Amino acid sequence: MQISKISFFIVSVLIIGFAGISEVKAQQQIGYIDSEYILSKIPEYTGIDQRLRQFLTTWNEEIAELEKEIEDLEEDFQAKEILFTPEVRKEREQEINNKKRELERYIDNRFGPEGDYYRQQRDLLEPIQRKVVEAVSTVATRDGYDFIFDRSGDYVFFYSRPQWDISIEVLLELGIQVDENENR
Repeated sequence: MQISKISFFIVSVLIIGFAGISEVKAQQQIGYIDSEYILSKIPEYTGIDQRLRQFLTTWNEEIAELEKEIEDLEEDFQAKEILFTPEVRKEREQEINNKKRELERYIDNRFGPEGDYYRQQRDLLEPIQRKVVEAVSTVATRDGYDFIFDRSGDYVFFYSRPQWDISIEVLLELGIQVDENENR
């Protein structure tokens, strides 16, 4: 009889515990946004998108011109190679290699990680993105959402209630000491 009371008590505690956990989970509000849709509805975004496309068109035309120059130099070199002295051959090969490096630098300057395209994109879109994030945060706070996902592309948290952030606990688990009162 004693074992039955203990078993009943343990089962009762587990049932109450699981019921409490499911109740907490049921209270969480999760929402999502479609940032592509939102951006498409912002008038300033259309103008920015057009400006970025114009940059792309111009830069791609310049790249095509450089590629054509390289192609012409290589064809001319191949057609006349047997007529060149060793010194002239080296000069022409160097000229072709220099033009190829110029093309690589141009592409990197325009489209590399620190390139003009990404810098323009960041500078032009950042104010709009900031407004979207502020609006998402306002709606989430006002309507009681715990998490907001972006369904466009990769899932990104735009808002989450701080009580669900376990970043500090994870860092501590990894052995990394952090100030728990640090403003993030």
